[in-house]
Amino acid sequence: MTNTGAVLIIGGGHNGLACAAYLARAGRPVTVIEAAERVGGMAATREFVTGYRASCAHLLYLLDESVAGDLSLASHGLRLAATELQTVALDPGGEHLLMAPDGLEGGGLGDRDRAAWPEYQRRMSKFAAYLGTLRSQAPPRITNRREDLLALGALAWRLRRMGRDDMREFLRIAGINIHDLLNEYFDSSLLKGALGFDAVLGAFAGPRSNNTVFTALHRRSGAGNGYSVVEGGMGAVTDALAAAATAAGATIRTGVRVQRIESDGLTVSGVELDDGERLAASTIVSNADPKTTMLKLLGARHLEAETARRFHRLRTSGCTAKLHLALDGLPEISGLAAEHLDQRLLIAPGPGYLDRAFNPCKYGEFSRQPAMEIILPSVVDPSLAPSGRHVLSAVVQYAPYRLEGGWEAGKPAFLEAILDTLEGYAPGIRPLIVGSELLTPPDIENLFGATGGHWHHAELSLDQFLMLRPAPRAAQYRMPVDGLYLCSAGCHPGGGVMGSAGRNAARAVLGGAKK
Repeated sequence: MTNTGAVLIIGGGHNGLACAAYLARAGRPVTVIEAAERVGGMAATREFVTGYRASCAHLLYLLDESVAGDLSLASHGLRLAATELQTVALDPGGEHLLMAPDGLEGGGLGDRDRAAWPEYQRRMSKFAAYLGTLRSQAPPRITNRREDLLALGALAWRLRRMGRDDMREFLRIAGINIHDLLNEYFDSSLLKGALGFDAVLGAFAGPRSNNTVFTALHRRSGAGNGYSVVEGGMGAVTDALAAAATAAGATIRTGVRVQRIESDGLTVSGVELDDGERLAASTIVSNADPKTTMLKLLGARHLEAETARRFHRLRTSGCTAKLHLALDGLPEISGLAAEHLDQRLLIAPGPGYLDRAFNPCKYGEFSRQPAMEIILPSVVDPSLAPSGRHVLSAVVQYAPYRLEGGWEAGKPAFLEAILDTLEGYAPGIRPLIVGSELLTPPDIENLFGATGGHWHHAELSLDQFLMLRPAPRAAQYRMPVDGLYLCSAGCHPGGGVMGSAGRNAARAVLGGAKK
């Protein structure tokens, strides 16, 4: 193998493609290597039943606007089928709650709920915006180096600029649980259930778990854009990123898998593919999750014992499943007007419901009455299903990665539990089902290569955030082996279709971050 000065990017997910586009625009020779037959990873639009298409990630709300602008994604085909979706908290009795940033409607709300909503929205939006400002930079290290001290000081100054009262409130609530915070503001169980669900979606956590206010803020950190449905499914986002990378000069190879990263223990020199082909490169950027990158592709033998231990201890067990239903017609939800079927629908009718849904997960069991985020994307994008037919896409909590008795036996029973829950809100939906796909965390691991089947490659919590994500001394995208970088959701700023980690990693490669 000869060192060619080339950059190899492992994985064609959204962050890998964003990284490729930025590096190619800077004049670096870039090759993206993707194991699947098409790019996109968990955002790819896939046919799950003949004629019906859906994406594992199904709503766009965190995409970094600067990435979209820099790479001209609109000119590369990115179109939105619907924007600024409202959230509808479904009530078992049909008294549903419509939630919009500027107000609430229905749901049997009391005067305290309506009065508290504007202040809750103001504070949470302000705190989330602070987290959003952290996306565009590599997190500083906790050292006495001048540049790190200045960066930490800048973070503190941004926090202080919130004003004394808001700063104190942010510091008070950032590490606590969402259940207690919501009780301070609201009486409505339906409203608290919907807001609590946003704090636990994709996490191994219930509403009483610590850090769930923080995860709620992370989810809102891009919500200034609102929830959107992408025309053609979320795969259109990664298709646009791939087009931007190709236009800048990057090469994308699909259907080839990296078997291992070549290294002498000090620096990388290339990769070996599963067919035995070896590609030389002085720089390798991995869009695979941190454990796959460091412990499997590179190998723990090339790491110091403490560094290997930190990567091994990274929490990566998913507890979220994804359901796709191919429907023969449009379902009816009791008490919900047909014009609201194109919105974001939640089944989480109270914090107690979320607690009961989460409890079995602690003991390796799935929830018999799961919480769900549901959309019917074919209502606004008919291209996703045959004429007159529809797709239902649902994110389902809770489904532990390690299920007692195994998923081979448990999956049919879990699907029945999900459909029973849906039937309680949409009577008659079962006869409409033409086909289905249920992806449990092990399915997600097998399909997309994410260790533990975790949507965000690693749990997002205060001890796995900023300069601690994925591990100390490996949080600035540059790994502890020269020439190896990480750009996946397992590094800062975390999960969600943002593109920020890919851009930041490209900056690190180009010299924007120092070792």
